[in-house]
Amino acid sequence: MPRIIDLSLKYEDRMPAHKGLHKPFVLPHLTHEKCKEQNLGTPEDPLTFATSFFAMNDHIGTHVDAFYHTNPKGQTVDQMDLAMFMGKAVCLDLRHIPDLGDIDIKDLEEAEDKARVRINGHIVLICTGLHARYYPDDKVSHTNPGITYAATHWLADRGSRLHGVEGPSTDKPTDPTFPNHRVCRDRGITHYEWLCNLESLVGHGEFHFQGVPLFIGGGSGSPVRALAFLD
Repeated sequence: MPRIIDLSLKYEDRMPAHKGLHKPFVLPHLTHEKCKEQNLGTPEDPLTFATSFFAMNDHIGTHVDAFYHTNPKGQTVDQMDLAMFMGKAVCLDLRHIPDLGDIDIKDLEEAEDKARVRINGHIVLICTGLHARYYPDDKVSHTNPGITYAATHWLADRGSRLHGVEGPSTDKPTDPTFPNHRVCRDRGITHYEWLCNLESLVGHGEFHFQGVPLFIGGGSGSPVRALAFLD
């Protein structure tokens, strides 16, 4: 059986979010203690329930962007091909990139050589160590590096329709031009944001990845449970 590495954030009340988005609410709704008042089950075998309330934007926590997120004519998350969200993957070690730094073509090429995997249609996960450095401090929301315009084209040119990063965005928060998002829009590719535990994948070569979105009608993105399967 393959070893499964969970790359997903736990959804918690008021967890860090992108600087432009409201933090989520994750709260008790019906508690076992409160449910006792309903006298459910039988006197000999009482039954209680617990439920939770959560409310959040569709770009909170570990999530994938739908094409519609940046393209008004693009597919919403419920219209996208499920096969796109799983497949062969590689994790590139970019932990030398500083906070608010740029990930450029040279960085990707050097990391590709170290990974000993030629990117050819792979899902490319980029480990910068951001999550380990800062999460759950809100500093994680405004210190991430960004993938340059040229580097995003480099990924698309190698058939990578999906890439993934730690932190809230593939673009650094100090750059209002959003180069990665614009290239994704123009090239028909997209990405995962808020991944974690990517250090566990560095040096493992090729592996299988899966991060399937929820079936949200009209969704501009969706939370996912992102998993890596190591042989």
